[in-house]
Amino acid sequence: MGENKKLSLVEVISMAVGTMIGASIFSIFGLGAKIAGNDLPEAFILSGVYALVVAYSYAILGGKIISNAGPIAFILKGMGDSITTGALSILMWLTYVISIALFVKGFAGYLLPFIHIEPTALNVGIVEVIVISFFTALNLFGSKAVGRAEFYIVLIKLIILLVFILGGFMSINWGMVKPGFDSSHTSGLLNASIIFFLSYMGFGLITNASENIKNPSKNVPRAIFISILFVMIFYVLISVVTIGNLPLTEIIKAQENALAIAAKPFLGDFGFVLITIGALFSISSALNATIFGGANIAYSLAKDGQLPKIFERKSWFKSTEGLYITAALGLLFALSFDLQAIASITSTVFTVIYIFVIVSHLKLQKEYGGNRILLFVNLTILLIVFSALMKYQWDTQRSAFFGSVFTFAVAYFVEYLYRKLRKRKMKINK
Repeated sequence: MGENKKLSLVEVISMAVGTMIGASIFSIFGLGAKIAGNDLPEAFILSGVYALVVAYSYAILGGKIISNAGPIAFILKGMGDSITTGALSILMWLTYVISIALFVKGFAGYLLPFIHIEPTALNVGIVEVIVISFFTALNLFGSKAVGRAEFYIVLIKLIILLVFILGGFMSINWGMVKPGFDSSHTSGLLNASIIFFLSYMGFGLITNASENIKNPSKNVPRAIFISILFVMIFYVLISVVTIGNLPLTEIIKAQENALAIAAKPFLGDFGFVLITIGALFSISSALNATIFGGANIAYSLAKDGQLPKIFERKSWFKSTEGLYITAALGLLFALSFDLQAIASITSTVFTVIYIFVIVSHLKLQKEYGGNRILLFVNLTILLIVFSALMKYQWDTQRSAFFGSVFTFAVAYFVEYLYRKLRKRKMKINK
């Protein structure tokens, strides 16, 4: 790929920011408010710290191991070819497939009420087909087209959210924002931070596009840290404005469109319309970036002998089976399933991948750099987060807990069969 067709630093940051803001603020904000209460801004800060813990290893390894397989390339380099590495690669790709389904469903859920069309199963299905077809077609034009579209989509979304933030600060009730420090508030803060930690996942798309980024050794680490810090500031400002203008009971009641409801007290119906449009742009940017990342993973893992050969032909964007199958499976999930429990399972999978990335970094530390003590601290933090997430699933959504265990078991079983029947081994890039 020519250098002029590769993603600039601004474009790759746009992809990551678009995915992170689209994946959390407009989808699980109400759930976070229900758990954290007035401590919502603090929960976003704490979850951002978790993300920076992971980002430390992603930045160091991602600047030196240039592969669109992203974290799987790190794990393969650090831990070698094994059933565990293979199972993680399959799970990694499936998280993108399921995320595509989530975003498509979210888009239909916002669009149909906005244009006053009844959200019947047929109407929702039609919107899902149109939207995923559009963004799949956009991705056919290559990473430069994706990056350019992503920049403008994210720019429009951020302008809308800035209007929301500035308007909200003019009428904010600071007494409603005051955090609580008793034991129940602390428990809610920690639980919410675990959930919102997973809303920073979008930074991983940077390493999944590293082969398509200009000067990746410098721009991958920069993009990772800039995107996380930028999004953290936005999350905190938006949460302060929302809980400072709308009673918690109304935020929780609104759930999926909490921000649109929160805009009404200070922007009226115009605010409701504006934020709804912002939500549609937000979900669009997340969908756009996730299809791109998912297709990248499908191709790169096929190239390393880790996915069925149908994902790999001559080169990406000349033969695009990986892109087609990623998008088609995402649409199939969207049309067929209730994805709430699946989304929770996906979050667990990402956390496990993060843990293995840090373990791999520890093994590669002498060769690639990094502070060993800090890596052990980071690993401990991630293990605590994973344990807390599993406990949260057990306490609140038992089906998701068993679903997580079942998902890992199936991935191992499929990988075992695939290796036994195909005699396939992963390639380690030297």
